[in-house]
Amino acid sequence: MQILVKNKKAGFNYELLERYNAGIELLGFEVKSLRAGHATMDASYIYVHGGEVFLKGAHISPFQPGNTPPDYNPDRDRKLLLTKAEIKEISDLARGLTIVPVLVYNTGRKIKVEIATARGKKAFDKRETLKKRDTERQIRREVSDR
Repeated sequence: MQILVKNKKAGFNYELLERYNAGIELLGFEVKSLRAGHATMDASYIYVHGGEVFLKGAHISPFQPGNTPPDYNPDRDRKLLLTKAEIKEISDLARGLTIVPVLVYNTGRKIKVEIATARGKKAFDKRETLKKRDTERQIRREVSDR
């Protein structure tokens, strides 16, 4: 498994609960662009509409801008591929929770998206996370100096 794109803000802004793996419907040049790491998912989220699951807000830059179609939208909604049982479970869990993409990874020839149901963190939870990260960094520095 090779991680292609990671949503760094997902773990900071949300408390991640249940995780799912989904396929993603992409165009050929989007696959090349993802493998080259030309994508961001900072402000993206997942929504369920009409029994289908979509990724909204992910930006995948064109691999070769001169060779992409003129009507290509890098911020378009992309369909996620899940089973009917998973879609039903996610739509039931989505009431009151947010669904966010955590990372995009490569399994052989297939590109998958790991999504998670998440609950938003409060400001004091975020401050606590920052404090914890700083203390761990301080401990690692002290250990490495010895």
